[in-house]
Amino acid sequence: MHARMTNPAMVLPDATKGIQNIYKAIGQSGADGKTLELVHLRASQINGCSPCVFGGVKSALKNGETDERLHQVAAWRDSDLFTDAERAALELAEAATRLADNPTAVTDEIWNAAADHFDEKELSAIILMIGLTNLFNRLNTTVRAPAGATW
Repeated sequence: MHARMTNPAMVLPDATKGIQNIYKAIGQSGADGKTLELVHLRASQINGCSPCVFGGVKSALKNGETDERLHQVAAWRDSDLFTDAERAALELAEAATRLADNPTAVTDEIWNAAADHFDEKELSAIILMIGLTNLFNRLNTTVRAPAGATW
């Protein structure tokens, strides 16, 4: 597959600067890096974004995640490899990513489960990671970026 065009965030440098600032804030939040990687990977799987799945797996491995757990992300509900906190974050990622399916997808139950495990800064980082992941999933699928593409 060939990309239709360069990623729009790369075409407009000020957009990239803004995105980098959000990533910097996420990194300074105190949220667990592995949890953020899992959230990114799960949202990317749901959206069928091969570049983000590819990059997400590579990034998660660099950050100490295991192959075994990464292979289980798509079926996390049926796996005993994830903590309760990770499960809450994955469920929040799924609900927030599937808004088109159900505008009230982030129920109080899902929210409260996440809030039981994460403070406000960590929740902010998780929500921002979900949002950025969905942004990049939409950019990449629209321009048909191939997996492994470097911008």
